Amino acid sequence: MWKEVDNQLTKSFEFKDFQEAFAFMTRVAFLAEAQQHHPNWSNVYNQVDIALTSHDAGNTVTEKDHKLAKAIDELI
Repeated sequence: MWKEVDNQLTKSFEFKDFQEAFAFMTRVAFLAEAQQHHPNWSNVYNQVDIALTSHDAGNTVTEKDHKLAKAIDELI
């Protein structure tokens, strides 16, 4: 479940191993590029942490963030 914290939508994803985590990040990258809305994220081994915020809207959560979050969830 995505959580709204400090003007960001955040969620952590855990995978079997680094390769699966990286493959997920690659799929997210294509979504983000298609939507022209890019996440703040980090990866440590099998965990990917994502934070979404709209920089062009003053670093607040907007419909763009919710749209990308929904698309990311559909990858799982």
